[in-house]
Amino acid sequence: MKKQEFKKNLFDALNQNIDDMIFEEKILFIEKLLVDYQKDNDSNFDKSNKGKPWTDAELKIILSDAATKYNCMKYAKLFKRGYGSIEQIYRWSTTSEKEITEKGKGDDKFIQQIKRVYKELGLVS
Repeated sequence: MKKQEFKKNLFDALNQNIDDMIFEEKILFIEKLLVDYQKDNDSNFDKSNKGKPWTDAELKIILSDAATKYNCMKYAKLFKRGYGSIEQIYRWSTTSEKEITEKGKGDDKFIQQIKRVYKELGLVS
């Protein structure tokens, strides 16, 4: 299929009414679907940095932004990592020290790096 034909077909689909949604609601719904599509096809993205250490600067960029599906996908693509790794950074950043210890992860250097960066950003009292 040619790009122009694909665009026409996509726009035709996007122009259909969806459960009486107003335009703004429809745009938000479409954006959510696009993120879900990317997440479901995460394996097709470049993950050449998978398994490599994270820098504090990279973690600061991620943790300075809201923990949303959109941001997880954005940073996974930007840093060439998996969606789940970004999601996990957000999770560990807000997991209590007690819970980390109970899970046997108290000595995990990466988790401690996330917690340190999170505190440096002033996101933990």
